[in-house]
Amino acid sequence: MSDPLREAAETMRAVRDRCVWTAQMTHRELVPYLVEESAEVVDAVEAGTAADLREELGDLLWQVLFHAEIASRSSGEPFDIDDVARGLTEKMVRRHPHVFAGETAETPDEVLVLWNAAKAAEKRERRSVLDGVSAHMPPLAHAQKVLGRARRVGVGPVVPAPVGGDIRSEADLGDALLALVALAGERGWDAERALRERVRAVAADVRRAEAESGDLEE
Repeated sequence: MSDPLREAAETMRAVRDRCVWTAQMTHRELVPYLVEESAEVVDAVEAGTAADLREELGDLLWQVLFHAEIASRSSGEPFDIDDVARGLTEKMVRRHPHVFAGETAETPDEVLVLWNAAKAAEKRERRSVLDGVSAHMPPLAHAQKVLGRARRVGVGPVVPAPVGGDIRSEADLGDALLALVALAGERGWDAERALRERVRAVAADVRRAEAESGDLEE
């Protein structure tokens, strides 16, 4: 019986062996491609077709396979795609005790309580609610994540948000943006998605205007 995932892993191994560009790539050098492919998955989810999403998920999976293949040849602490999959399965079983261990969760909030408890048990060495929050996230997403963690310890934006003509500096602008992100969190909105969708609308307007005028600016 065909195993497409195994075939994909074997294809990655063959490419790593036989392609001179692929053979010399490192984890660090692959990061820009991982970021790009992740962004293209987001685009497919928010503005693409099912076929687009299937293709982009495949490209993202290739990045996972690529990193795992590089790691499998490490002289330090090698691991392969099977180790990645095994670790993922074990983690998801631990974090879903209402599915696999007899716990009960009848609402999304109850699921979140169990998830956070399981996660906290795994990360006992962490000393702050901010541990594990990557500073490499896009700024709005990073702000939303930090503010969400801050609310757990009763902390919110300190400076009231200036509006309109009261924004006189970049610091004021930062406060205003932070306050908007905080508002989004309170209302369950995704600040990153909201901005992406409005920028897409502007881009569509630009293309429409170009098509109507027939005159493209260089």
